[in-house]
Amino acid sequence: MSENALQANGPWNIYKKISFRFFFLLLSLFIILNNNGAFPFFYYVIKYPTLVLHDLIPWFSQHILHYSYDFKIYTNGSGDTSYDWVLLAFMFLISFVGCIIWSILDRKRKSYNTAYYWLIVLVRFYLAFTLVMYGAIKVIKLQFPDPSLDRLLQPFGDASPMGLAWTFLGFSKGYNVFMGIIEVSAILLLFRKTVIIGAFLSLAATVHVMAMNYFFDVPVKQLSTALVVMCLFILVPHFLKLYRFFIRYESQQLEKMHRPIYKKRWHFIVVYMGKYLIIVASMLFLLSTLIAQRKTYGSEAPKPFMYGIYNVENMSFKGKALAPLTTDGTRWKQMIISYAGYALVKTMNDSTFNFTTVFNAKKKELVLNSLDKEAAQYILTYNVIGKDKLLISGLKGKDSIAVSFKRKGPKDFTLINRGFHWINEYPYNR
Repeated sequence: MSENALQANGPWNIYKKISFRFFFLLLSLFIILNNNGAFPFFYYVIKYPTLVLHDLIPWFSQHILHYSYDFKIYTNGSGDTSYDWVLLAFMFLISFVGCIIWSILDRKRKSYNTAYYWLIVLVRFYLAFTLVMYGAIKVIKLQFPDPSLDRLLQPFGDASPMGLAWTFLGFSKGYNVFMGIIEVSAILLLFRKTVIIGAFLSLAATVHVMAMNYFFDVPVKQLSTALVVMCLFILVPHFLKLYRFFIRYESQQLEKMHRPIYKKRWHFIVVYMGKYLIIVASMLFLLSTLIAQRKTYGSEAPKPFMYGIYNVENMSFKGKALAPLTTDGTRWKQMIISYAGYALVKTMNDSTFNFTTVFNAKKKELVLNSLDKEAAQYILTYNVIGKDKLLISGLKGKDSIAVSFKRKGPKDFTLINRGFHWINEYPYNR
């Protein structure tokens, strides 16, 4: 059996053993408590322990760390909540204390070759499934959809750093596919002969994601950093040989990944059948989930009825025509329909109001119900004239209202209609 820096047949030194114990505990805890969809069915295993942590972590934060935050907030769309950072501190503490206890109780052990192998297997599978999932949703353009109508109308300087990144990444389907293919290549981590090349490609992908998260203030900094650490953890035993090869130009040969020796052939068959069962089941589950989500979310999702930006040409309220004064908070400026069942109205002074929409195509009726403090309801009839004209009229409560619009679509924006050019006599930088 070949040897490598961590899996030599001889005894490990004390530093190697202590570092292994610490990282075994820390990485295992992180993967278990931050499944993040990597192992689809694991949610049901960790469901109740998570509820226990929802009570334990706030207590730990308040009484041990003396750090207070809104204890009702847990992991959500943000993976960098106070809860997440305190949970990470808790995992570090458990790993540190556990490492000390383990080192005292198991101080005579010479090495941890088998335990190291299974830890690497866990890290490989977590990395691979996580990156394949993120890569797949990029390839089908689900994570970064096309810039929404709301985003196209938003003043450039009003965008958040994360919003800017999402618009930048969502603009180009080709760039999404490029990023996705690199991340999906993490599937190479699942096979012993391709672990090293898989780890290098995964490192490139995760460093890119980590940099975006840090420099555009995307709240997934903790997870992306952990993925980079895991890639490096897989590559650590080969650092010296890689240094000798790339820096000193010396001939080197990387060792194949160690695996346990099974005394009985049926043990080997069961383990490998289990491995491929997990891989196939996880990939099929991911594929079926993405197919279902693609029909509902992302760039390929069907557009809602009357999708578009409607610029107001004329408006009357209570029978009186309203002049387009930029200080007027009553006269509408635009109505934007980006999502099914919702509309956003912007007034002349750039105030915004959100509504639910109910269309009755037979009666040509539109009901707008306010989601804001105004709590107003509009019962309107609508008439579409040609491709770009819309007329609505009816009542806001007991008051009459009539508005005429001219429709503007996404392709009316330079960002969307500019396209690709092999030849540019001058830079088109607007």
